[in-house]
Amino acid sequence: MQYWSELYLEISKQITDNLPEIQWCDLWHEQVSYLTSELPFPTPAVFISLNMLNTEDKGLKGQLCNTQIDFYLFFETFSDSYSGSINRDSALNFLNQLTEIHKLFHGTSGTNFSEMRRVDMKREDSGDSGNLYRISFQCTVDDMSAMEEYNDTDVEDIVITRDGSTIEPVDTSTFIVEI
Repeated sequence: MQYWSELYLEISKQITDNLPEIQWCDLWHEQVSYLTSELPFPTPAVFISLNMLNTEDKGLKGQLCNTQIDFYLFFETFSDSYSGSINRDSALNFLNQLTEIHKLFHGTSGTNFSEMRRVDMKREDSGDSGNLYRISFQCTVDDMSAMEEYNDTDVEDIVITRDGSTIEPVDTSTFIVEI
């Protein structure tokens, strides 16, 4: 496993496959702070940040990683959420998207993570460019990326010796076992 890339790809695929209202999914690089110089993106957008909190060594270069995954939901809207607003439903759709992200990940496991649980949610500063909230989850990742990989190979012409006597190679294609 390539810990960070495979984890990111699995999580972003969950978002794009299951949350059709999300128009953009990307790694978090504080894009909303640089809207005039960044690649333009549609909203609502989700940005993913991966952070390792601590590790437990498993031996043979493997680790269990307690990982925090932050989802930044960015939503540009001119709708108002105050009571009586004409476009209140549109404004509250942002909160619905926060709920959908929670429902998608809380209590789940995947191929590259397990034990996902929400640990935080709060508003983030967006520089007056829209609504930006961060939802944080923690999960366990079994990271074996530093371990050596071995390939299966076919072994031919094996000679086994015992007590000085040699046993000739056996043609395994016609090997029959009688019970």
